[in-house]
Amino acid sequence: MSTPTTSAPPLSRDLHFKLSAMMFLQYAIWGAWLPLLWSFLSGHRGFTPAQIGDMFAVGALGAIVAPFIAGQIADRWFNTEKFLAISHVLGGLLVWKLAEIDTYSGFLAFSLIYSLIYSPTLALTNSLAFHHLPDRDRDFGRVRVWGTVGWIAVGIGIGQWLLHRHTPVGADMTAEIIQKAQFAGMADAFKLSGLLGVAMGVFCWFLPATPPAKGKQKSAVFEAVGEIKRQPLLTLFLLAVPVSCIHQFYFVHTGPFLGQFQNEAKGFIEAVNKIVGVGGGGLMTVGQMSELGVLAMMPYVSKRLSRKTLLAAGLIAYALRMFLFANAASFPDAVRLPAIILGVTMHGFCFGCFIFIAFMIVDEETTVDVRASAQSLFNLVIVGIGIIVGSKIAGAVAEWSMVNGKLDYSKLFTVPMWTAIACLVLLLAFYPGGKKTETKAA
Repeated sequence: MSTPTTSAPPLSRDLHFKLSAMMFLQYAIWGAWLPLLWSFLSGHRGFTPAQIGDMFAVGALGAIVAPFIAGQIADRWFNTEKFLAISHVLGGLLVWKLAEIDTYSGFLAFSLIYSLIYSPTLALTNSLAFHHLPDRDRDFGRVRVWGTVGWIAVGIGIGQWLLHRHTPVGADMTAEIIQKAQFAGMADAFKLSGLLGVAMGVFCWFLPATPPAKGKQKSAVFEAVGEIKRQPLLTLFLLAVPVSCIHQFYFVHTGPFLGQFQNEAKGFIEAVNKIVGVGGGGLMTVGQMSELGVLAMMPYVSKRLSRKTLLAAGLIAYALRMFLFANAASFPDAVRLPAIILGVTMHGFCFGCFIFIAFMIVDEETTVDVRASAQSLFNLVIVGIGIIVGSKIAGAVAEWSMVNGKLDYSKLFTVPMWTAIACLVLLLAFYPGGKKTETKAA
């Protein structure tokens, strides 16, 4: 079908502010602690790679439950903004507690409970925004970009906090002593996330009312499942599992990978540390900064390029990023750090051209009465099944990549690199070509 040519009304300033603030807080809550989780649990709590893989895996279980609870409630029974308000207040209280728990079983249990509460909110903020935006292609990027700003703000904030409050100075301070102090200070990231969660819960009461819709079936989930059996959603959902695994390698291992360079604190990297802080999380925000640029271009690019072309560009970026990380050790000294930062920059294209576009495809390829459930089902794949599988694989590959007690990042990042290339081949072979289809009517 051809692209519709309707003229949508402009996005009001009040709605733009509310939806943008919602996205800012939603992703600031997550970005405060996620990039630091591996470093905190391995360096401070002393958990093994397999145990940390379990933490990431149970953290994704909430996304699996989300379509059957949050999607059904928001699509059939309960206003979305009210559900978000209650979930975020409870989540804020739980994530604060994670800063204090030092046992494997305790951290695992609290991570599971927090996941069941927080994960559903990721899809519901998308569906709430889509419900109220006058023009999805034109307006969603302008709103969702503030989620990226929130991630950057807390990433740099925590990095600076670690630099100025948890980085001991002195002639007798070795890199190992400094790193241990930073690992301990990462507990503060959970406390910041908790404060932001409670703030988000209060703010949600001021979001526009988003009541449930009447559908053809009592179960919005089963109706949504029927719609995703068709192309292009079928191929998109199947590819989302390995892509989510690749994504998980980035968030699990990039923080400590970057942290080892930052603690050398010489020349260019020392200047970078003064801007983004230490610990790896702040430097990872370079990826979110590139994401800002990519999302800013989406209102123009998404109307001119096919969905297949944009998804392919995202997969190429995934493969290039992992190639740069895997081969960083073999690059000349003058090239190594710029190559690594270029790899981090690829995150903007990975997220913007694949994940962001995928959520748009889910919205435009499903009917209005099941969109919250369809978004939750896709979230199930991206933040649920994919992360569970990806976390276990990332943990196993990390143990396989150990050489003399240290991670060999060349071996580690080669695995997701070839996975991304395989996904690109499958996309080109099976995903339908052409421009985006019209939004499904109710």
